Amino acid sequence: MDKYGRDEATWDELTEAGLEFLIASARGPGPVSYAELNRALVDRTGFAGFDFSRPDERGAVGHLLGRIVERTYPETGLMLSALVTHQGGTDPGSGFYKLATELKLLRPGASEAERDAFWIDQFKRVQEYYAGAGRNESY
Repeated sequence: MDKYGRDEATWDELTEAGLEFLIASARGPGPVSYAELNRALVDRTGFAGFDFSRPDERGAVGHLLGRIVERTYPETGLMLSALVTHQGGTDPGSGFYKLATELKLLRPGASEAERDAFWIDQFKRVQEYYAGAGRNESY
């Protein structure tokens, strides 16, 4: 079944490309923007990029990040999507917190301070996890 106008094979390829990019990015010094993720996906897959001016395309990127977390969370207990923020690196986006709540990592109705502390903790722990030797492409 198509989701956001893309078939399952396309989602699988986007998920793999996004996963590889984020694991490599976790070894870097800071967050990556949605725009950087988008460029990496285009470069790695040859598919058209997501159009962030459209709400459905922003939803599609959230869907992709959710798929990536689904792949890595069972092993890591972490949300790899914590690395992806709005331009300037100050906010991962509302979908991140929604998924954290669904995974029971963040309480429903968490304050802005709680959300910020949770995101910063996830971000640091993701970097620490993937900085470890041999922690990489087994997905």
